[in-house]
Amino acid sequence: MTAGRAPASVFDAVIALPFGPFGIRAHDGQVQELVFLPPGTPLHEPRNASAGAAAHALRAWIDDPDQPFPVPLAPCGTPFRRRVWTAIAAIPRGRTATYGELAASLDSAPRAVGQACGANPFPLIVPCHRVTSAAGLGGFANAREGWLLDVKRWLLAFEGAL
Repeated sequence: MTAGRAPASVFDAVIALPFGPFGIRAHDGQVQELVFLPPGTPLHEPRNASAGAAAHALRAWIDDPDQPFPVPLAPCGTPFRRRVWTAIAAIPRGRTATYGELAASLDSAPRAVGQACGANPFPLIVPCHRVTSAAGLGGFANAREGWLLDVKRWLLAFEGAL
């Protein structure tokens, strides 16, 4: 999962969600990337229909996190990362799995799973916030402290996993 350091203007939409600004890159009917953005990032309305559909679906997710995401995700990632993202997507709302548990199920190493989590281009849809360390919360969006961990805590509490 990525966290934005790019200016808001590189996104096709920047919307407000309860945990903060969220960037959307989408076109040709597919979501290309979803990004947690720092507090204070300027918002802007969708610039195209694909971004508008994704924004609508993300807002609907807040009302019903079990509702399927209706906008196709652009294919990306290595075969290993796609396997990790598929395993993450199978973690039910309200539950968590550790990096080690996922690694064991994928015949891999926890660090490799953590790197795949950090590279997830579709957070919320591929809910990497549900992956924790064996000793606690773990990192989030390649961060080990700060506002991104606050977002992870919010998401886990929202889903009933904390």
